[in-house]
Amino acid sequence: MSDFKNELEQEVVFINDIILRYLPEETGLDKKIRESMNYSVNAGGKRVRPMLMLEVYKLCGGNDCQVVYPFMAALECIHSYSLVHDDLPAMDNDDYRRGRLTTHKVFGEDFGILAGDGLLNLAYEIMAEALVSGEGDIETKAKAMEVIARKAGIKGMVGGQAVDVELTGRTLSEEQLDFIFRLKTGALIEAAFLAGAYLAGCDDETADKLCRAASLIGFAFQIRDDILDVTSSLEELGKPVFSDEKNNKTTYVTLYGMEKAEADVESMSDEALDIIKSVGKNEFLEELVLNLIHRNK
Repeated sequence: MSDFKNELEQEVVFINDIILRYLPEETGLDKKIRESMNYSVNAGGKRVRPMLMLEVYKLCGGNDCQVVYPFMAALECIHSYSLVHDDLPAMDNDDYRRGRLTTHKVFGEDFGILAGDGLLNLAYEIMAEALVSGEGDIETKAKAMEVIARKAGIKGMVGGQAVDVELTGRTLSEEQLDFIFRLKTGALIEAAFLAGAYLAGCDDETADKLCRAASLIGFAFQIRDDILDVTSSLEELGKPVFSDEKNNKTTYVTLYGMEKAEADVESMSDEALDIIKSVGKNEFLEELVLNLIHRNK
């Protein structure tokens, strides 16, 4: 096993342990909602967004990682809630996620909705508690919380998802697909980069550069997802393939073709890495970006 893969596995385990600290205990009369929330988060994700936040924090010279942990957990809760709702029959109607039955297939559609609601509110509870804890600089924590909230809402992920749902079954224009990619997928990656930068005390100019890198990574990540939807199998991907085709969705591959999709992933990857290297040195972060963009599942 390469040094990077070994370090990556260790960091995933480390981040899982952090997230577990903030998840609800599965007790009480409301035990089922707690179980459904935890099932969603503990489904074996890559922990991409909290990992990026942590590594950007380090890139920008942050030296007290404890400050970042609650925001990492909050961002993963938001990401998990979005997947739970995305899988619902009213959305993508998927039965599998990360190689397991989706939350609504295990707990019912009603608890799929409630689990997502619970995770979103838990995220804000975690960040609010961090804000009033007295640890770290309150202004940088407030900036991190604001950017995560903004990128998760109608100006970010929810806005992108809304346009995606509204236009399902229609042939999308370049402008529409670009909007969906940048908000639906890119927004939470931008949130990870910006929150990490703010918590480390980065100036606005550096934060803006890192936001550009995050936007490129998010866009390339979604293009790769479209490519994998065509080229992978259920066993490799852990979720149904040809899901986009089943739902009559325009993708980067259907709009531009496989050759351009592959080429654009490469160029976006190169630009994002150049920006990261201009800010500082973090070889693990550089390898992580390459691994995400050029993944095969």
